[in-house]
This record gives sequence, structure tokens and C-alpha cells, in this order.
Amino acid sequence: MPSFKIDTSTAVVFVATPPVPKMANAKTGERAIDRETGAGLSTVGLLVSDEGEGNLYQVTIPETGYPEGLAPGMPVKVIGLKARDWEKEFNGQKRHGISFRAVAITPVA
Repeated sequence: MPSFKIDTSTAVVFVATPPVPKMANAKTGERAIDRETGAGLSTVGLLVSDEGEGNLYQVTIPETGYPEGLAPGMPVKVIGLKARDWEKEFNGQKRHGISFRAVAITPVA
């Protein structure tokens, strides 16, 4: 499926929830891994405010793409943010949504 770049150059971005490991299989505890780099993946909540509108996004990021110590309220810059739509079948029901992925998150000095 195609992905779409999201321009955050004019946005103010804050950490809403700190990074947590993303699981590929919650039952077995298997961690999700980036197919290209082999790095473990994490999910971080980001509040993105732009043009008078604020949205909360759960963004997947490789563990090599953010520093330790990201905490709620911290202003950050998001590098390489993309959105991708998805559709899967869970327990006989079709579900769909939009997933967000970034290359890196860096604190704003």
C-alpha cells in the first residue's frame, strides 16, 4: 500500500506518551522489528498542533530513532513522518485505519 508524507515543518509537536515496545504478537511477547534495519520498533504518542488544530497520533519508530528520556510534554521534531492506510480481518470482522511511522524523533532545544 502507498504511504503519504506528512509535513510537520509548521507544526508544534509534543510527546504525549513515552515510547513503548511495539509487539508483533502480544500472546508470545514477540517484538515488532523493522524489516529494513532489524531494529526493534516502538510506539510513541505525539500531539501535533498546526493551523489551530491539534491531533494525537500513535507513531511507530525504530528504537534507534529516538533518544532515551522522551517524556510527556517534551517538544520534539519529527523526521520522515508518513501515513499509510491498512485493512485486516480480525475474528471474522474487517477492520481498517491509518498507521503512522517516522524515521526519527529529536528533542527541540
